[in-house]
Amino acid sequence: MKKILLIFGVLSLLIFIRPALGLNSNSGTNTISSSVSVNQANQVDETDSLGEAFEGVKHFYNYTGFANATSGNLLMILIGIVFIYLGIKFDYEPLLLIPIGAGVIIGNIPFVAGNQTGIYETGSVLNYLYFGVVKGVYPPLIFLGIGAMTDFSSLIANPKLMLLGAAAQIGVFATFMGALYLGFNLPEAGAIGIIGGADGPTAIFLSSKLANGVNVLADGTVVKNLIGPIAIAAYSYMALVPVIQPPLMRLLISKEDRKIKMKPPRAVTQKEKMIFPVVALILTTFISPSALPLLGMLFFGNLLKESGRTERLADTARTKLIDIVTILLGVTVGASTQADIFITKDSMLIFGLGAISFVIATMGGLLFAKFMNLFLKGDNKINPLIGAAGVSAVPDSARVVHTEALKSDPSNYLLMHAMAPNVAGVIGSAIAAGIILSFLG
Repeated sequence: MKKILLIFGVLSLLIFIRPALGLNSNSGTNTISSSVSVNQANQVDETDSLGEAFEGVKHFYNYTGFANATSGNLLMILIGIVFIYLGIKFDYEPLLLIPIGAGVIIGNIPFVAGNQTGIYETGSVLNYLYFGVVKGVYPPLIFLGIGAMTDFSSLIANPKLMLLGAAAQIGVFATFMGALYLGFNLPEAGAIGIIGGADGPTAIFLSSKLANGVNVLADGTVVKNLIGPIAIAAYSYMALVPVIQPPLMRLLISKEDRKIKMKPPRAVTQKEKMIFPVVALILTTFISPSALPLLGMLFFGNLLKESGRTERLADTARTKLIDIVTILLGVTVGASTQADIFITKDSMLIFGLGAISFVIATMGGLLFAKFMNLFLKGDNKINPLIGAAGVSAVPDSARVVHTEALKSDPSNYLLMHAMAPNVAGVIGSAIAAGIILSFLG
């Protein structure tokens, strides 16, 4: 890490001493064109070959990243390095943070506009890859893979735990109200609100529909493009689940309640597992038809897994396909954080709202679990810790719940119980996104 910071410092020094070297340049195409014109006009009078060589070096320098870099570019590159460091050093969602961190660096390498390099330049390779984000193509494919990986047995065995997944969605609507209070318009606030569900693909899907910089409101106002800040905020807080949730658990749940042991869930038959995705697909999409792309692919993937006849398809969905889409999604979302677009007041507000929403969602799940225990007796009581798994950061929040329970009682295993509200949170966040989209889309 020290070597990386040293290299970063040297690059920064080279950029900031360029005026002293007589190498000042703006990054715009017009400036470069005028520089070329001046060079051509002066060539008539220049006879000194050394002077011509120096002018050539200056002309080349105008096209380099050193000439076109800004302090914003350097800040975002540093953030990208931090993301990669967190993913490698602390194992914080490395499958997400490392591609996103690399994408942040890629998106903030300074370049000359007009050469089809940047992710927002029509015709560039990155722009074509970004199409899957802007049009909401990647999130349903991610949900297909999630469905093919997920075992809904714990939820089928104890369906009342679905209420915890629903309770955690309070973060979505609290964030929506907060965004409205801070001055965002309705579609922008709706897209920002879904950060409270702690579900990156759902956040990208909804923001691509509502806050894509294209939609025009009735009064002629064009909504802002908030896909990058929303996606980065959602994935950042998903990665920080092991940091954010444990203090809230210890604050709201007494040590005595953290020691509650839940009875083992009943055995679920294979027939139930096969019927569940079909029934759940019909029920959830009837409630929220706008969430069909997400919920349809989620339960289709699970049907591939549980049918027993399509193992090859299920294996492709949960391995190769989801890996490819995760790479493309992470890199392009990271690259969309170009400093001139990303470093804004709105982005800072979104990050603040995201932190608050994640805290509210976790607290909502924990407190509702305690509320449920008021109506449950004996060994039917639930350990309130599993309420924190109601956010849809699968499976990290379930693992955090399990780890926290073991700290209070080394014989208390909550992982399978926590997976029920965890997968319910995935379904709940998709339904919430569909409801918001149906009203604001």
